[in-house]
Amino acid sequence: MKNAGMAVFVLLTAAVLMFAGCAGGEAELGSEENPIVWSFVPSGEMEQVAAGADEIASLLNEETGLFFDTNVATEYAGVIEALAADPPSAHMASLATFSYIKAADMGVAEAALVAVRYGSPTYAGQIIARADSDINSVADLKGKTFGRPDPLSTSGWIVPMLTMKAEGIDYQTDLEEVVDTGSHNNVVTAVYNGEVDAGATFDDARGNVEDDLEDVREVVKVIATSAPIPNDGVQFSPSVPEEIREQIVEALLAIAATDDGQEALSTAYSWNELIRRDDSFYDPFRQTLQRAGMDVDDIQ
Repeated sequence: MKNAGMAVFVLLTAAVLMFAGCAGGEAELGSEENPIVWSFVPSGEMEQVAAGADEIASLLNEETGLFFDTNVATEYAGVIEALAADPPSAHMASLATFSYIKAADMGVAEAALVAVRYGSPTYAGQIIARADSDINSVADLKGKTFGRPDPLSTSGWIVPMLTMKAEGIDYQTDLEEVVDTGSHNNVVTAVYNGEVDAGATFDDARGNVEDDLEDVREVVKVIATSAPIPNDGVQFSPSVPEEIREQIVEALLAIAATDDGQEALSTAYSWNELIRRDDSFYDPFRQTLQRAGMDVDDIQ
């Protein structure tokens, strides 16, 4: 009996120690206690992006059994910082082209999916001004105020800055002021209201504010359109295990093929479809930056 009692004591002690170890350690990624954090950037209206993101997370939970926590950052750099944290405070992201390249070059993001809009995995940027202004070309931007969504926005700043540079305009000395508006929609609204002389957005962000500004297409004109730019998509922190990534990617592809999934993706980012693409998809844009002599680390 003494030996039996000792055996029971040893087993109970081991069980207590095992429980204590589990309780003290971090819960498995994707569990309710340790959800997968997916950070979105403020492309359109933050409330709309957030609503779509929440619905996507709910559909992913139903499809995979994994738990997700979504958020919409106030700036692009905040998402990169979240990916770069140790441990990461974001496990997934939906970064636009330039901010993804910056994060990838830092080793904190890896591409998995690219969005398709209107049948294409690329889009264009545009520079806009009021129709009643004297701004009719990029050269006319000299001495003007300019609105951008974010310093790391590809279509809202990086490409327009390259375009201005090609026209001999140095934004630091030749523009009167550069104003950060917080989103593409806000750039259109700022130009419409005359708060800035011109600005840049994706093509055609005017449609996003048309419900509130019915005559926006008459009041705000497009003075330049860019070459194709890779769409945004879904990227993962390198810390996310490959099997979890693949489970999420397969689920997103399945969700994107359903009516509910398409509605959620459209609400968040106007995504119509998702396709697999790795980091090499962004190489042509990297080459564009290199030809312009631009270093991603130097752009603010």
